[in-house]
Amino acid sequence: MSRIRVGTCSWTDKTMIETWYPPKTTSADAMLRYYAARYDTVEADSPFYAIPRPTIASNWAKRTPEGFIFHVKAFGLLTRHSVALRQLPPELRELVGEVDERGRVRHPSKELLDATFASFTEFVEPLREAGKLGGILMQFAPYITATDRTEMLDHLNFLEYAAEKLAGMRMLVEFRHPSWVTGKQEAETLKFLSDRGFTYVSVDTPQFKDKSTMPPIAAATSDWSCVRMHGRNVDTYFASNVTAADRFDYLYNEAELGEWAPRVRDLAAESDVTWVLFNNCKYDYAPRNAREMIAMLGDSAAPYEGAAEPDDQLDLKL
Repeated sequence: MSRIRVGTCSWTDKTMIETWYPPKTTSADAMLRYYAARYDTVEADSPFYAIPRPTIASNWAKRTPEGFIFHVKAFGLLTRHSVALRQLPPELRELVGEVDERGRVRHPSKELLDATFASFTEFVEPLREAGKLGGILMQFAPYITATDRTEMLDHLNFLEYAAEKLAGMRMLVEFRHPSWVTGKQEAETLKFLSDRGFTYVSVDTPQFKDKSTMPPIAAATSDWSCVRMHGRNVDTYFASNVTAADRFDYLYNEAELGEWAPRVRDLAAESDVTWVLFNNCKYDYAPRNAREMIAMLGDSAAPYEGAAEPDDQLDLKL
């Protein structure tokens, strides 16, 4: 079985800072060092909202030990989300042709997309140079569907374009509409990813009667596998005007984690590395569940040598 690496999808969520970190561990430097002493991988989700400067990625690399890995969530415009004009780096705003009545960019030109990919790759380059860059999470919006074949092929062509612009960086592809894995489309989607070495992101999400969310399909389409755990809060998952933490406000119990442990092991049997990332970043839920999953998976998910012991404040019953 290959190595399984477990972490969280954030380390700076407001409620996580308040409940998981020790008192006075509030600086960016101290929080990342504290996290990296306990887990060997994390997903940086803040670049989805705005592209940081390369100095930010350089500082991340300096504050973490050898062997630590950052997955980075791609900026929204690069995964076909609309973004507010203010979210773009100032130097790119002059390339915007039009915005809608809410001040959002919905139909970027190829020139703007090319420039935005260039800005994003410049940001992550310090992580790549340090050997600490994992995959680029390409999480598409729920309205990116495979229901219309012409639109579906256009979305897949966009993925190939994105791979070219990311210049050899690994892509972790997360679809959020179930049409991508419904019926015969499942095989076609997975084959497309497999043929190109793109990693399919398996997800755990709330399940609704109308089957409006991705089902918990575990699939390996490259030499890496990836699972993202979004929680199962049916009350907040599609709610409007809630924070990301509130949307994923859910603490998995032992039985629910136990559903995924054999699936993760199966993925690990087909992959060189398998990543399990907890996105339920309300309070201490994500690090708590991450530690529980590590315990369930045993030696195959052991943290790197020298990692700190679990914290008393997590109060885990394993």
